[in-house]
Amino acid sequence: MKKIVIAPDKFKGSLSAMEFCAIVEQTILAICPDVIIEKCPLADGGDGTIDVLRYYIGGDRVELQVNDPLFRPVNANYLLSSDTKTAYIEMSSASGIRLLSHDELNPMHTSTYGTGELIKDAIERGAKHIFIGIGGSSTNDAGMGMARALGYKLLDGEGKELAGIGADLLKLRYIDPSEVLPNLKNVCFEVACDVDNPVYGSDGAAFVYSKQKGASDSMIKQLDDGLRNFDAVINRLYHISLHNIPGSGAAGGLGGGCIAFLNARLSSGIRLVMKEANFQAKIQNADWIITGEGSLDVQTLAGKVVKGILNAQVAQKLAVFCGSNRLQDATTYFDYVGELMQLSPNQKEAIANAELYLKKITEDFVRTHLCP
Repeated sequence: MKKIVIAPDKFKGSLSAMEFCAIVEQTILAICPDVIIEKCPLADGGDGTIDVLRYYIGGDRVELQVNDPLFRPVNANYLLSSDTKTAYIEMSSASGIRLLSHDELNPMHTSTYGTGELIKDAIERGAKHIFIGIGGSSTNDAGMGMARALGYKLLDGEGKELAGIGADLLKLRYIDPSEVLPNLKNVCFEVACDVDNPVYGSDGAAFVYSKQKGASDSMIKQLDDGLRNFDAVINRLYHISLHNIPGSGAAGGLGGGCIAFLNARLSSGIRLVMKEANFQAKIQNADWIITGEGSLDVQTLAGKVVKGILNAQVAQKLAVFCGSNRLQDATTYFDYVGELMQLSPNQKEAIANAELYLKKITEDFVRTHLCP
C-alpha cells in the first residue's frame, strides 16, 4: 500500500495550501482508493502562514483595527495560543503590499507602524513568545514604524520626532527608548526570514526589493543611503552592526529592525513551520511527497517551501505541481513536474480555474506514476 504526503505552499491568488491538499487528496483517492495520504500544508513565513500554523496548533484568531502602511485604519489579525503564551503575527496583515493599490505604492511613505500595533496588542494579552512572518511587505523603513508603535521615539538632529517612514531613514540621529512598552524586554521574538540580504548595498533591501514596492531609481538610491544611516545610528547607539547579519535587509530592513528594537532572532520561516507540522514524522515510510507553489523559478531555490523540502534531503520521490515553471533544470530536483500553464491557455485562466487544472495534473500524475 503506497503512502503519499501532500506538502504544498499556497498558490498565491488562487488556492491556499489547505485547499491544495484537499483537491489533490480527493483526486488521488478517486482513482486509487487504497493509497494512504498524509496532508501537510506548509508556508514560509509570508502570507498564509497563520492559517497553516492554526491548522497544526489551534489557537485563537485575534482581530483588531490598526494602521495600514499609509496610516489609514485597517482590520488586521494574528494568532494567539493562550496555552503556550505564543503569538504568531504576519506583518503583511497590517503592513503588506496587498493592502495598497498600484498607484499607492511608495516605500518613501509607507510604514510598519501597524505591525508594531499588532505586537503591542499581543504583549498586552500576555504573549511571552512572538513569531513574526515578514514576507509580503510594502515597506522600506527598517522597522522604524514598528518601533514607534512600541514606544521608541525616533529623533532627527534637532530632536524632532519622526513618523517612521522610509523617507525618515536619512533623518534619523537619535533613538529615545524611555517610553518603550515595559514588558517588551520580557518577550522572546523569532522572525521568519528566508533571505540573506544585508541592510544596504547592491544586495541590500532597497536595491533588491524596493522597486517592486513602487520606488523609482532616485528613491532606491535615497532609501539605500537612508539604510546606511540607520545602520550607523544603530551601531553607534547599540553597538550592533546590522549590515554584517544575513537577513537584516529582509522586508525593507525590517529584519534588521527586529534585531535592533526587539532583540529578535532571525530563523528560517519554512523550517519553523515544518517543525510545527512535524514534517519529518509525517514523511516516514512515504513513497512520494507532492509539493507545490504558484511559480517555480529561481526564487524557489532561495528559501521558499519547495526549497525547504529539498533542504530536508528527503529520500522519497518528489513531485511538484506548480502554476508556472520557469526553472530550466526542474527535473534535476523533481521526479515529476506538473504545470497548470501547460494545460491553460493563459495565466488569468489558470488562476481563475486553478482547482480544475490542479485536478487534471493530479490525475496525470496518478495514472503515470502512482497507479499506472
